[in-house]
Amino acid sequence: MPDDELLQRLRRFHLDAFPQYREQFQTLVNEGQRPSTLFIGCSDSRLVPYLLTGAGPGELFLVRNVGAFVPPYDGSHGHHGTAAAIEFAVLNLQVSRIVVCGHSHCGAIKALYGEVSPEAHNLQRWLDLGREATLPVQPSPEALRRTEQRAVVLQLERLMDYPMVRRRVQGGGLTLHGWHYVIEDGEVHVFDVQHGGFVAASKAQSSGTGPYHPYVEHDGQVLLD
Repeated sequence: MPDDELLQRLRRFHLDAFPQYREQFQTLVNEGQRPSTLFIGCSDSRLVPYLLTGAGPGELFLVRNVGAFVPPYDGSHGHHGTAAAIEFAVLNLQVSRIVVCGHSHCGAIKALYGEVSPEAHNLQRWLDLGREATLPVQPSPEALRRTEQRAVVLQLERLMDYPMVRRRVQGGGLTLHGWHYVIEDGEVHVFDVQHGGFVAASKAQSSGTGPYHPYVEHDGQVLLD
């Protein structure tokens, strides 16, 4: 019988990795989870939230989906786990930050400019959540990069339509952060509200706090109304 690689990895975790965190996990069981951050990220395997943030067990409440999209609060896209997770994170877990993280070379963004398999009914409808971010141009590398970033800001706007999010943001108890991870550079670019565009984390003044309002674009920069 061939080796079961996943089984071997599970055994290594139990024997080698878990003992280092045993007490921490027991505390999280006894006292419950208290994550500070809701991280909404693309499902892409190259995006690894724990590596990006240096977070440990119990720090991130993770939501992954194709494109890191946020469904409308009004339920117009049907029942969805991402919307439920947002509500749970804000109302029950009382997170203090929400991060929306897109990335370079995103397959979801590329799909907005191309064809989707006729069998992928759910994917086709899901991609509608990113269409407002597309540009009326051919999908060049620059257009795709801008669309990836525009999509992040679009999701932040949509988050502000959730009444519990808006209430907490306006009350100062919750901050919103828009990130674009450039895989090949290993650097996150954060959306700077004051600057009106994405700035490399190595040069940014903050990790990108909101609130976020509808925006327009001029010369490739996102500007607030």
